[in-house]
Amino acid sequence: MGGTTPAEPARSSWTAWRPSRTAVRWAGKIGSAVFVLWAAATITFLLQVYAPGDRATLLLNLSSGQSRERTPDELAPVNAQYGFDQTVWRQYLDYLGGLLRGDLGISYQLQQPVSEVIADQIGPTLVLTVSALVVAWLLVLFLTTLTAGRRGPWGAIGSVVETVSAGLPQYWIGSILLVVFAINLGWFPVESGTGAWGLVLPVLTLAIPLAGFLGQIARDEFARALEQPFVLTARSRGLDDLSVRARHVLRHSVIPAVTVSGWAMGALLSGAVIAETVFARAGIGQTLVAAASSRDVPLVSGIVIFVAFIYTIANLLVDALYTKIDPRIEVP
Repeated sequence: MGGTTPAEPARSSWTAWRPSRTAVRWAGKIGSAVFVLWAAATITFLLQVYAPGDRATLLLNLSSGQSRERTPDELAPVNAQYGFDQTVWRQYLDYLGGLLRGDLGISYQLQQPVSEVIADQIGPTLVLTVSALVVAWLLVLFLTTLTAGRRGPWGAIGSVVETVSAGLPQYWIGSILLVVFAINLGWFPVESGTGAWGLVLPVLTLAIPLAGFLGQIARDEFARALEQPFVLTARSRGLDDLSVRARHVLRHSVIPAVTVSGWAMGALLSGAVIAETVFARAGIGQTLVAAASSRDVPLVSGIVIFVAFIYTIANLLVDALYTKIDPRIEVP
């Protein structure tokens, strides 16, 4: 006898509701981002628990400004207040629960919530890092469009500039810019401050090496794109060389460099420590240096977790961006 078996409707229903490959891909990326954040949180927790020295003693010494041994009677209320007397597993669960609520702990030295300290200091750092990323990309687009894939001196000059700038240490660049343009020529303030003019040298300190690195990636892809049939088609329509490069080839060549921009954002946040130190600029970098010097473990850990969060968000945004640049990358 013919007819539909009971299993067929269920199978048809699953086929109708089966998630797309794009949804599965994004679910995997979000899962990876959550794993990165969990790993960063776990590592920072273990560093807090197993760092040398007693945490209650360290907290009392930092808050009082006196470094000495503490009696059990002095340590007991601190251990009870911060949960140091609980089992490590219980502390870990409380720590993760606090992170889910946005609680990064209390700074030992400042006696403020770590989230408030970061919120107060992150503004100048984000301005610095985002500005550096924008400037780096402007340099990449300009140099790649004009020199990539060319024979003769222009192509060689562009390649050398990218190679040299990619290998320059940020601390060295910052020191040179500070001595030449701030101290000797006096064009910029020695201390960065919060003004736009004082932002120029710190931004260049971070942007120059990043532009060299991204430019090397884009240059190789640019040269390959120049050999594609669509370039010949564009030229046959009467477009000049610069128009072909800027309107057609550039779009295809920057995709590999865009994919590493999420990593670049994390690298810029790390480099902000150097730039803010060299130019005496307020921000999360200066706060991290001070916290590390005073062994303010909760504040150091909170900054590390925050940077990891920015890194994962930046990578997810980059994944969405490069599919907009070239929709053919999107998995159907």
